[in-house]
Amino acid sequence: MATRNTTSSSNVLLAIILILTFPLWVSIGAALFGVAAGIFGALIGVVAAIFGVMIGLIFLPFKLLYGWGHGDWDWHWFPHFHHHGFLLVGVILVAALIVRGRK
Repeated sequence: MATRNTTSSSNVLLAIILILTFPLWVSIGAALFGVAAGIFGALIGVVAAIFGVMIGLIFLPFKLLYGWGHGDWDWHWFPHFHHHGFLLVGVILVAALIVRGRK
């Protein structure tokens, strides 16, 4: 009768445990990969948002004065004229000329 030593039985037990828990380890690895990819995507989104805010702040004065950025893709039943800041600039210039002319 052959005798078994403890190392062969522990190797068999280790192999059985690894085989039975293999799906668990794969799923944990996939979950960690998904979390890492999600964090990386969120960082890209934050960088893009900061870039968009900077571009928006640069173009804000031009949009306020000249009305840039109004696409007018929607249907207007009663079209009306937009001054887009030109009227405001004109009123300020006329007021400045009147006040300066009185002195």
